[in-house]
Amino acid sequence: MVLKNSKEMAKLAIAGLEEKKANDIKILDISDVSVLADYFIIASGSNRNQVQAMADEVEERLYKAGYEQKQIEGYQTANWILMDYQDIIVHIFDEENRLFYDLERIWRDGKVVSEEELEA
Repeated sequence: MVLKNSKEMAKLAIAGLEEKKANDIKILDISDVSVLADYFIIASGSNRNQVQAMADEVEERLYKAGYEQKQIEGYQTANWILMDYQDIIVHIFDEENRLFYDLERIWRDGKVVSEEELEA
């Protein structure tokens, strides 16, 4: 069962990613297959500056809403930034590393959800 605040966090993160023109945003509901989080949000950017800007925007929106970041990794290199908020985990890739790591395939047991489904 996905908690209401994880949906709210996911919506805020997605809005931040969209603000910075993220490519191919995917939302995976992993609540039934893992205790890691309720949602994985996966997106990619074209270059290091865009990937970092996307992470900055997500962090700012969630912080302003009162959500504490548990951990962030990969910000300096910006080929894969992992932002852990416990209930949601945001993965921001450059294009090459997104293809290489292919989290959508690895976590295919998770359910792909749309932004509209988050509203429900």
